[in-house]
Amino acid sequence: MILSRGRGYLFLHIPKTGGTALTLALEARAMKDDILIGDTPKARARRGRLKDLPARGRLWKHSTLADLDGLLTGEEIDRLFLLTLIRNPWDRMVSYYHWLRAQTFDNPAVTLARTVDFPAFLAHPQTAAAFTAWPYPAYLRDATGQERPALYARLERLEEDLAPFEAHLGFRLTPLPRANDSARGRDWRPYYSDADAARLAALCAPDIARFGYRFDPD
Repeated sequence: MILSRGRGYLFLHIPKTGGTALTLALEARAMKDDILIGDTPKARARRGRLKDLPARGRLWKHSTLADLDGLLTGEEIDRLFLLTLIRNPWDRMVSYYHWLRAQTFDNPAVTLARTVDFPAFLAHPQTAAAFTAWPYPAYLRDATGQERPALYARLERLEEDLAPFEAHLGFRLTPLPRANDSARGRDWRPYYSDADAARLAALCAPDIARFGYRFDPD
């Protein structure tokens, strides 16, 4: 997550959408008062600044807009350029599964991914609950539950979708280098049977419909 009052934007980092690459590009041009939260070099260096921030929710790499209540007023949110990255949900689920399998910290999702294969992970109620509870727009809802206007930049179309944000900044960010890749094949389709593909489509139906994603991309 990055809050830059100086440049007038708030970037909210949805998990496993390619946000680390954008974070690195933004922090390379960070202003001295920018609030950077995550595991990138400048974010780690500025971690000590977080303890006195008045946010009512959790301040972490994947904070939601509602988490920032108290740190930001409604009037400030109105003035900021809000953005996030999104990703083809079938691709994202494969990336999420392989990332979890590489982790060693104590977490139910990590334990599940490390002990079952991909179809079983996808079919597990724990996975279903997480993905249905957190569609992409949930990260852009404020403390009142209202979704705020924001740029949803598709990972697959970054140069096109980030153009309005680059115009706001006054400098280019794209093309972005890859960062924080999981160990997996780039084509997600072989991971899915027809039934599994349909299961994911049901879990992420609102995002698929709103953002025009398909199992077989153009």
